[in-house]
Amino acid sequence: MHVSLLALIILMCTGFCAAFIDSIAGGGGLLMVPAFLTAGIPPYLTLGTNKLAATMGVATAAYTYVKKNLFKAQLWIAAIIAAFIGSVIGAIVVHLFSARFLKLFLPLAVILVAVYALWPKKIENEKNNYTYKPKKFSSAAIGLSLGFYDGFFGPGTGSFWTTAVMLFYKMDMLSASGVARFMNFVSNLVALITFIILGNVDVPLGFCVGLAMIVGSYLGAHSAIRYGVKFIKPIFVTVVIIMAIRLIYVEWL
Repeated sequence: MHVSLLALIILMCTGFCAAFIDSIAGGGGLLMVPAFLTAGIPPYLTLGTNKLAATMGVATAAYTYVKKNLFKAQLWIAAIIAAFIGSVIGAIVVHLFSARFLKLFLPLAVILVAVYALWPKKIENEKNNYTYKPKKFSSAAIGLSLGFYDGFFGPGTGSFWTTAVMLFYKMDMLSASGVARFMNFVSNLVALITFIILGNVDVPLGFCVGLAMIVGSYLGAHSAIRYGVKFIKPIFVTVVIIMAIRLIYVEWL
């Protein structure tokens, strides 16, 4: 454990909020990565520890969507395999960069993904619709690229999955969120295993934050199914940008 009790409480509260948001719209890592860095956790350890906590949270959300029949794994076998491979590659590649580079890169990446999350996106409809069948090549290409991104960095992966699925397969947002949560779980788990093998996970810290994220994911997934996502994004992105700006000030200036 690398943090004080007060910092741990703050991280757990942040984890609850991040998981709640992530299970609705994706992008919870945009809160957690800056929070871990702000607490003084080194960059590599931040990415690995965040993967442990996030995996616990997104597993809860994924289970909720599957239970509600909002994800059918048999349609996404090619994407699952590709995400598995991409995530391993991304988690290995990130270790080729210096810690100093990551300290400079992460705040900028957080802001760019936050801006993307805020950008208006067209929603086709809000009714559950599973009349599509994703093509193996396109779904594998999405899985490989987003799996790599999740292994390399991670924050915003759920949002990217939701948008990509809605764009390529004309799914409604709720069904697309179900796909995003499950695929995010796959790449998170694979990246986590890679980070553990490479010794870059603070297990006690990640587990404590992960417990809070399980609760946040459970409540968030049920809220998404009931209410939708529009009410939370502006607040979410505002908080993220404030935290990222603070990191840029600390690391760059």
